[in-house]
Amino acid sequence: MSSQPGGDTSWDRVLAHRTPDTRDSIRERFESAGVTAEQVWSALSNGGDELFAAATSGAGDWAEPFGGPLPVALIAAEVSALTAHLTSRASAVRALAVEALLDEFSAVTVAGRLGVSRQKVYDIARPNPTSSFVDHAPWRLS
Repeated sequence: MSSQPGGDTSWDRVLAHRTPDTRDSIRERFESAGVTAEQVWSALSNGGDELFAAATSGAGDWAEPFGGPLPVALIAAEVSALTAHLTSRASAVRALAVEALLDEFSAVTVAGRLGVSRQKVYDIARPNPTSSFVDHAPWRLS
């Protein structure tokens, strides 16, 4: 996936970590709750820090600056979706690296260096070449 959240905060760019076929329904859900692309971008770009700070502040009306509990729930879910996407991306990179290590070293050696079982090395080394990932995290400028 080559488009990135950030800069231009159109929905396609903000939701770049989502598959194109799901973006319209997600956008509609946000818009029906009064959430703008800019609000979602803000939460994605700070990893949900502002939401977390508000939620843990102890203030009774902590969700109001974000539009209330429904917008907060939707935005927090999107931060979670981005995090899951980045975790999958990191796993794909790890799989490629472990696959390369297995070309040079035994599974036992690789397992020892990674601190995992030999069987886990084989599990890790299963890359998913059909997945599509964002090129960089949204908080990076380039």
